[in-house]
Amino acid sequence: MRQNRYRVTLEQLTDSRGVPSDRRPLQFEVGNHDDIISVVTWLRSRGDFGSQEEAAAFGVGLKLFGGAILANKGNPLFSSFLPQLYQFIKDFKAGAGNSQEKN
Repeated sequence: MRQNRYRVTLEQLTDSRGVPSDRRPLQFEVGNHDDIISVVTWLRSRGDFGSQEEAAAFGVGLKLFGGAILANKGNPLFSSFLPQLYQFIKDFKAGAGNSQEKN
């Protein structure tokens, strides 16, 4: 299957007490069949979240989570979750906000 390639970088700015972090960023590369940037743009336009950042976090998280589940669908732990994931995505696409279909 053809995939878009992404480099994900997660940098901790502060710890839970607000102290600046000196930890090295976590960085990895991953593929996904969807254009995640377009998905995030679509999610931001729907207005389902309290902020643009929450919409971006949800979109990136869901696409990476779903991609990891699909890549490991032979594992019984993950395969048992697929029907619920598919249903959630279907319900979310049809939910509040702009109900336009987008992968």
